[in-house]
Amino acid sequence: MNYIDGFVAAVPTARQADYLEHARLAAEIFRKNGALSVVECWGDDVPEGKLTSFPLAVQRKPDETVVFSWITWASKQARDAGMKQFMDDPRVKDMQMPFDGQRLIYGGFAVILDA
Repeated sequence: MNYIDGFVAAVPTARQADYLEHARLAAEIFRKNGALSVVECWGDDVPEGKLTSFPLAVQRKPDETVVFSWITWASKQARDAGMKQFMDDPRVKDMQMPFDGQRLIYGGFAVILDA
Protein backbone atom coordinates (compact mmCIF):
# COMPACT_ATOMS: atom_id res chain seq x y z
CA MET A 1 0.00 0.00 0.00
CA ASN A 2 0.96 3.66 -0.36
CA TYR A 3 2.65 5.78 2.26
CA ILE A 4 1.34 9.21 3.33
CA ASP A 5 3.06 12.26 4.77
CA GLY A 6 0.46 14.41 6.54
CA PHE A 7 0.70 18.06 7.58
CA VAL A 8 -1.38 20.56 9.55
CA ALA A 9 -0.34 24.22 9.81
CA ALA A 10 -1.71 27.64 10.72
CA VAL A 11 -1.22 30.07 7.85
CA PRO A 12 -1.90 33.82 8.00
CA THR A 13 -5.20 34.21 6.16
CA ALA A 14 -3.92 37.28 4.29
CA ARG A 15 -1.05 35.18 2.91
CA GLN A 16 -3.16 32.55 1.15
CA ALA A 17 -1.71 33.47 -2.26
CA ASP A 18 1.84 33.29 -0.88
CA TYR A 19 1.08 29.91 0.66
CA LEU A 20 -0.35 28.61 -2.62
CA GLU A 21 2.75 29.75 -4.51
CA HIS A 22 4.95 28.02 -1.89
CA ALA A 23 2.82 24.86 -2.08
CA ARG A 24 2.93 24.74 -5.89
CA LEU A 25 6.73 24.92 -5.92
CA ALA A 26 7.02 22.29 -3.18
CA ALA A 27 4.55 20.02 -5.02
CA GLU A 28 6.57 20.34 -8.22
CA ILE A 29 9.73 19.27 -6.39
CA PHE A 30 7.98 16.45 -4.51
CA ARG A 31 6.45 15.11 -7.75
CA LYS A 32 9.84 15.30 -9.50
CA ASN A 33 11.24 13.15 -6.69
CA GLY A 34 8.63 10.41 -6.70
CA ALA A 35 5.50 11.70 -4.97
CA LEU A 36 2.34 10.31 -6.57
CA SER A 37 0.23 13.29 -5.51
CA VAL A 38 0.28 16.38 -3.33
CA VAL A 39 -2.98 17.73 -1.88
CA GLU A 40 -3.38 21.10 -0.13
CA CYS A 41 -6.60 22.02 1.68
CA TRP A 42 -7.50 25.49 3.01
CA GLY A 43 -9.65 25.33 6.16
CA ASP A 44 -13.30 26.13 5.53
CA ASP A 45 -15.19 24.43 8.37
CA VAL A 46 -12.63 23.80 11.13
CA PRO A 47 -14.33 24.06 14.52
CA GLU A 48 -12.63 25.19 17.70
CA GLY A 49 -12.37 22.50 20.32
CA LYS A 50 -12.16 22.61 24.09
CA LEU A 51 -9.86 19.61 24.50
CA THR A 52 -8.67 18.79 20.97
CA SER A 53 -9.04 20.34 17.53
CA PHE A 54 -6.96 21.38 14.54
CA PRO A 55 -6.93 25.05 15.69
CA LEU A 56 -5.72 24.05 19.15
CA ALA A 57 -3.10 21.68 17.78
CA VAL A 58 -1.42 24.39 15.69
CA GLN A 59 -2.16 27.23 18.15
CA ARG A 60 -4.11 29.07 15.44
CA LYS A 61 -4.36 32.81 15.94
CA PRO A 62 -7.49 34.82 14.99
CA ASP A 63 -5.91 36.02 11.73
CA GLU A 64 -4.84 32.53 10.61
CA THR A 65 -6.46 29.63 8.74
CA VAL A 66 -5.76 25.94 9.32
CA VAL A 67 -4.24 24.14 6.34
CA PHE A 68 -4.37 20.35 6.01
CA SER A 69 -2.23 18.64 3.39
CA TRP A 70 -0.79 15.31 2.44
CA ILE A 71 1.66 13.74 0.04
CA THR A 72 1.09 10.25 -1.35
CA TRP A 73 4.12 8.05 -2.05
CA ALA A 74 4.30 4.54 -3.50
CA SER A 75 6.02 3.26 -0.34
CA LYS A 76 7.94 4.37 2.73
CA GLN A 77 11.16 3.63 0.86
CA ALA A 78 10.05 5.89 -2.02
CA ARG A 79 9.16 8.57 0.55
CA ASP A 80 12.50 8.33 2.34
CA ALA A 81 14.42 8.65 -0.95
CA GLY A 82 12.12 11.36 -2.34
CA MET A 83 12.22 13.41 0.86
CA LYS A 84 16.03 13.31 0.89
CA GLN A 85 16.12 14.47 -2.74
CA PHE A 86 13.58 17.19 -1.90
CA MET A 87 15.71 18.48 0.99
CA ASP A 88 18.82 18.44 -1.23
CA ASP A 89 17.14 20.48 -4.00
CA PRO A 90 18.71 23.97 -4.15
CA ARG A 91 15.28 25.59 -4.51
CA VAL A 92 14.30 24.24 -1.09
CA LYS A 93 17.31 25.82 0.60
CA ASP A 94 16.06 29.29 -0.46
CA MET A 95 12.38 28.55 0.24
CA GLN A 96 10.72 30.92 2.72
CA MET A 97 7.73 29.42 4.51
CA PRO A 98 4.77 31.84 4.59
CA PHE A 99 3.77 30.52 8.03
CA ASP A 100 5.32 29.67 11.40
CA GLY A 101 7.06 26.35 10.81
CA GLN A 102 7.46 25.79 14.54
CA ARG A 103 3.70 25.16 14.73
CA LEU A 104 3.66 22.78 11.77
CA ILE A 105 2.50 19.26 12.67
CA TYR A 106 3.65 16.47 10.39
CA GLY A 107 4.11 12.74 10.31
CA GLY A 108 4.42 9.69 8.10
CA PHE A 109 1.61 7.16 7.94
CA ALA A 110 1.34 3.61 6.60
CA VAL A 111 -1.97 3.17 4.78
CA ILE A 112 -4.03 0.38 6.34
CA LEU A 113 -7.29 0.96 4.42
CA ASP A 114 -7.95 2.63 1.06
CA ALA A 115 -11.62 2.02 0.30
